[in-house]
Amino acid sequence: MTSTPSETRPFRLADLGTLVVLAWSGEAPDGSDMPYLLAYSLGDAEGGPEATGAAIEALLANNGLPVGGDLVDGTARPSLPVTLLVEAGQAVLSLAPLNAQCPAPAEWLAAVGERGYAYLVFTTRPWPEGEPGKPVTPEALKDFAGAEETLTAAAHVVLPARSLRG
Repeated sequence: MTSTPSETRPFRLADLGTLVVLAWSGEAPDGSDMPYLLAYSLGDAEGGPEATGAAIEALLANNGLPVGGDLVDGTARPSLPVTLLVEAGQAVLSLAPLNAQCPAPAEWLAAVGERGYAYLVFTTRPWPEGEPGKPVTPEALKDFAGAEETLTAAAHVVLPARSLRG
């Protein structure tokens, strides 16, 4: 009997491609604004969208975030290796081995200040149209972020917002 060894590639940051984080707020079921973060790749790594998706899935798994699974409540898990720092109008998302930041609109900053947390959707589904520096229309964001394919290919996390001022 012979067996084929399973080939596992080591995780490489370059396999993520261009990683983008967007901050926006929207009405939640309780009637107040919810601060959201959407993290995704453009799918432009050397291996293409499939390699990018696999790399993001590995990154999330390495940080204890299940793709397509239950909501992870970071407010109840202080040891979660994923953090959100809000400082100087920026949202900084950290998970080993990377940090990603984005400018946060005033409405998002107000919502995160009121709630003390943000809802992160970190998807393995690439979004080539969501290039950094290019305006994203509310309709395009809604179409991508709200798509079943995006949501089921994502880790969903409630992240407590921290600041340098404590």
